[in-house]
Amino acid sequence: MAQVPQTFFDALAVRTWCGLALTALGRAREEIDAINVYPVADGDTGTNLYLTVESAAAAVEAVFAGHEAGADTPREAGAGGAERPSLAEAVRAMAHGALIGARGNSGTILAQLLRGMAQVLAADDTAPHTDGSGLRLALRRAADSARQAVARPVEGTVLTVASAAADAAEAVGAAGTGADGCGAVARAAYDGARAALAATPGQLAVLERAGVVDAGGRGLVAVLGALVETCTGEAPRAAAASPAGGHARVEDPTGDDGQACPEGAAVPEDGGPAFEVIYLLEADDTAVARLRQRLDALGDSLVVVGGDGLWNVHVHVDDAGAAVEAGVEAGRPYRIRITHFGADDVHTARGERPPAERVQRAVVAVVPGEGLAGLYAEAGATTVLARPGEPPASGELLHAVRRAHAREVVLLPNDAELRHTAAAAAEQARAEGIRVALIPTRSAVQGIAALAVHEPERRFDEDVVAMTSAAGATRYAEVAVAAEQSWTTAGICQAGDVLGLIDGDVALIGSDVTATARTVLDRMLAAGGELVTIVLADEVPRTVAEHLESRVREAYLAVDTVVYRGGRQGALLLIGVE
Repeated sequence: MAQVPQTFFDALAVRTWCGLALTALGRAREEIDAINVYPVADGDTGTNLYLTVESAAAAVEAVFAGHEAGADTPREAGAGGAERPSLAEAVRAMAHGALIGARGNSGTILAQLLRGMAQVLAADDTAPHTDGSGLRLALRRAADSARQAVARPVEGTVLTVASAAADAAEAVGAAGTGADGCGAVARAAYDGARAALAATPGQLAVLERAGVVDAGGRGLVAVLGALVETCTGEAPRAAAASPAGGHARVEDPTGDDGQACPEGAAVPEDGGPAFEVIYLLEADDTAVARLRQRLDALGDSLVVVGGDGLWNVHVHVDDAGAAVEAGVEAGRPYRIRITHFGADDVHTARGERPPAERVQRAVVAVVPGEGLAGLYAEAGATTVLARPGEPPASGELLHAVRRAHAREVVLLPNDAELRHTAAAAAEQARAEGIRVALIPTRSAVQGIAALAVHEPERRFDEDVVAMTSAAGATRYAEVAVAAEQSWTTAGICQAGDVLGLIDGDVALIGSDVTATARTVLDRMLAAGGELVTIVLADEVPRTVAEHLESRVREAYLAVDTVVYRGGRQGALLLIGVE
């Protein structure tokens, strides 16, 4: 269906652009992965770009949902009034979402490109929209800030393509203003980027040897194509000079119709760093400046993007521990991902080597903290970490399903809010030939119960039934602190109140963690039970668990209790009763 042209670039245009860019990268993901040979031939640039934009799009959707929830009617929410977010809100959400979800070298650079645009487009909080002139300035800031974020810029990469797009947009000049300004600027940027992309093999020897264009640049062209469609209502047509799905060929070593393939993509020279290290970092500007110097001395492909206290750090090193330690010295690193380039499957975190053949069955689970991630991993599950306020996207769950390297996968979302996200990932995995069963676990303690009865030797259907039954027989609760005043099923709570939730609903409002947890536990055990599982967050003292264990021993005969440390998990306690 044709898109409605956006004469001016406003919040709705941001939303539309993110959606179209995600669709475009979804179509091109496999092609981009296949031509990924620089800086490391790890075949994941398309996937990383997709996951980065997915995070950006989700953040924008959340802002719109928040405004629409405050409107009296759907008509008001879509009428362009106060219920719709401002341009500044939308672009800031887009940039922040991309920053926290950035994956890989190209994804990190794309996050900085979007941040650079947001710095210009959000400069005036009151402006409802911008025109072609504002969009042109945003593209310039994007290209310049991305180049500054890379420690050692290399031509023939996505940086070159971004600069060419900005140059072409600036060349539009006076033609980039007025009613059709945004469309003219977007088209110019797209055409400039495509021309620069076609020239990348002549600038980077590894691309020329492989007969492909730069993968990151190819992804940026897809994103700019979505911008053209947003501003004009028409998707740009690929020029005849790029017959292979929009990427240029230097030569055709396969002798076929010009399609670039992984076999033609020679691996870069040996001797590069062994690990890719990525993490989010809370730190001030001075500490980050020192961090850049230290990481630049440790490895290469260093990209540090962000600002205002939150940064995304990406580097290739031989000493992954030293890279993480440098982050600890600079501030608070989290969401740490370490990939070993030497492994057969470079998507495998921390360098573990998957088997040459797929295993028959695996379990993939979303977990809310590092402690539980370790527990699930010990039980043989592939885990996806979901930090408070940062739920995983469907692409990240799909990535984990692929990483499990199995013919059959049991997927445990462990959160009612992730049901649709997990279903989308399962559907895509099935389309790729993987048999996936989604068990609708609503809490990590239900997932623990399911894992306890998991037997890979059983028939798949029997195993799924047993795990589903175990999860369904487990009541779950959590104790958390209210962030603000709000209505609940137990009455009005104030910020700082301790909430006891049973099966997802607020059952009581208290002021003391131990007393609230005890009341919750008593209410759950009133209906009977054989095993109590308690998961403590890092900030909760062990004495709380000891008090609950004593309560169970004294008041409930023949009921066992197990306690785990969950790490930084959002809720203070998770409680399960089987």
